[in-house]
Amino acid sequence: MRTEDVLAAIATGLWRWDNASGIVSLDAEAARLLGLPAESVQLTEAAVRSRFHPVDWNEIDGVVNLAVAEGTLAEARLRIMDERGRVIRTVRSRSKPLIEGNDYQLVGTLQEVAEQQPGTAAHTPITGDWRRSREAFLLDAGRALAEARSTAEVLRVAASLSMPGFSPDGLAVFGVAGDRLTVIGHHGHSQGDEGPFSSMGMDTDYPAAEVVRTGRAIYLPTPDEYLRRYPMTWPLAQRFGRRSWAFVPLVVAGRTMGAWMAAFKHPVAFTPDERSVLTTVARMLAQALARAGVAESERELSLGLQRTMMPVLGPGIPGIQVAARYVPTGGGLQVGGDWYDMIRLPGGTTRTGGRGAGRIALVIGDVQGHDVRAAGLMGQLRIALRAYASEGHRPDAVLSRASRFLYGITDGDDGEHVGPRFATCLYLEVDLATGTVDIARAGHPDPAVRMNDGTVLLRPTAGGLPLGIEPDTDYPTTRLTLEPGETLMICTDGLLETGGHDLDSGWDRVKELLESHDGEDLEQLADTLVEAVHGPGSHHTTGPLADRREDDIAVLLLSRRPAGPAVEAPRRTLMTIAQAEPERIAEAREQLRQLLHDWADEDQLDSAVLMVSEMVTNVLVHTDGDALLIAEVACGERSRRLRVEVSDQSDELPHKRHPGEMASSGRGLLLMEMLADAWGFAPQGEGKSIWFELNEPPAAGRPGPGRETGGR
Repeated sequence: MRTEDVLAAIATGLWRWDNASGIVSLDAEAARLLGLPAESVQLTEAAVRSRFHPVDWNEIDGVVNLAVAEGTLAEARLRIMDERGRVIRTVRSRSKPLIEGNDYQLVGTLQEVAEQQPGTAAHTPITGDWRRSREAFLLDAGRALAEARSTAEVLRVAASLSMPGFSPDGLAVFGVAGDRLTVIGHHGHSQGDEGPFSSMGMDTDYPAAEVVRTGRAIYLPTPDEYLRRYPMTWPLAQRFGRRSWAFVPLVVAGRTMGAWMAAFKHPVAFTPDERSVLTTVARMLAQALARAGVAESERELSLGLQRTMMPVLGPGIPGIQVAARYVPTGGGLQVGGDWYDMIRLPGGTTRTGGRGAGRIALVIGDVQGHDVRAAGLMGQLRIALRAYASEGHRPDAVLSRASRFLYGITDGDDGEHVGPRFATCLYLEVDLATGTVDIARAGHPDPAVRMNDGTVLLRPTAGGLPLGIEPDTDYPTTRLTLEPGETLMICTDGLLETGGHDLDSGWDRVKELLESHDGEDLEQLADTLVEAVHGPGSHHTTGPLADRREDDIAVLLLSRRPAGPAVEAPRRTLMTIAQAEPERIAEAREQLRQLLHDWADEDQLDSAVLMVSEMVTNVLVHTDGDALLIAEVACGERSRRLRVEVSDQSDELPHKRHPGEMASSGRGLLLMEMLADAWGFAPQGEGKSIWFELNEPPAAGRPGPGRETGGR
């Protein structure tokens, strides 16, 4: 009797599916099972597909791909439909893929399942609740693994996966280091259990090693099967008391990078559906581990680059305290174009009378961009600034040369300027003996000073274009004095604008933090500033505050330490208003309001602002020079006193006028006579100065002492 006749007697048909041509060959019994005339026939894939339930046809594709990948049988139950869409029978398909290059042929059998009644719809192992729960599980697993940012997080996600119906209680991820098998991580085992498995040779008789060698999954449904196939390493696995094991390859871009073991304390048959779930999870796990490995390499590279590029501020310089922080943005490499530096200027730092003397330069800047090129330009620019500063150039000359340097290195190979690649920068030269600070600014946020009594002032400074925009740019210099106990803060715009703020609202936020600090521990203050806008250190990589990392942050703090017991120094501000910058009169008014933020009498504050505006305007209108404004709040025996002085280079002394009702000028001295407690003017060197004083009343609303006029 022929084999075909024997198979037909037991309701079993033969079929061959050629994947390359799309032709399916059926013998007579297979054709009958599909509801066709009982004769051998060759059909197109579309014709055969029309005979299967559409849900089952979609499922068979995954089963076949799994069998092709593993070199195993493809097994599935399929519902057969008639022309009117009714289920007429259920058949069981068992087929073997014969691989020919990139194509394959499926050769197998179709057998009717006796328990299935024609005309009724029945749930098969690949349909119904189990199938829906499997799809939901894979969606959740894929989402969780995609969000993992490190190898440790990937392993935690893998350990938490609850597979529908057959969750493993032991997991291990194996990697490859040279010719050795390593354990990347494990779950469900005690510390140290990984020891015997952590450095196996790739030729070891162990399932994970074979999986890595061959790229094919290994399923061991029983301990007897494990013992039969791997007798040498069975004693290592026996002590864990498991009943079934799956070893699945971790494949990325066609390369087997390791193996994933799932071990079960209960028997698992490893049906095609279960193998399909394990294979899908292994694919997602391999991709997640590869992404995490790349991210960790980038972080390690960027941290090393950051440590190399950021200066070491120690050892300490007598008489000052310095603290700095740099936090990169969250996108891409954790390195960007922000930087800071402290440079010992020519002459060195000596000790005179127990107090530090000499000069240092503080630099902070921001190269446009957050990529590797920005980091490279930052490194070159930082070296150039160090070189120019070490040559002894003044702040304006240092920035002018740096701007020419950056403009030159951003030219293309053919000489054409390929920008825009520019950098903002703030360069400060500090005399440690006197506290004098000379500042040159290139499109960068202004510095701020926290005074001894906690008052914080933003110090407006003259400035020029960002570096690299024009080859020849002038950078005017602004001078201020840092008193003992005061703290100077310079930062990049990331500290101010992170979290949806603009420069103004961001400055208000930072100002509150500076005012609330005691000014003693600069390291703590630096941490406070960064954490307030960036989140705590634990969230620098991932977490709920990650979306706030919109820009790099660099901040540098410098404080002069008093030589003896702290003495309450006058509160003072100084600024220059140039002829070409009349808009800075508004900055002068704001500076005075910040200086008098806690003044008791609001009317006196308004009067002071009015008089300052009038004095500075007179200089810009009636002279050819710039105005120098000095405002100081000093404590007297009973109250505080404000003294404001405006100097210019004109020798012509002011004189009192009696303007008519329609006159547009001539009221400055009259205002001072009416509003000031004391006022006056006097020649000084080349030019003159005019000043006024206000005495704060002991309590708001009480009249101050009698007014005085003239130059006392």
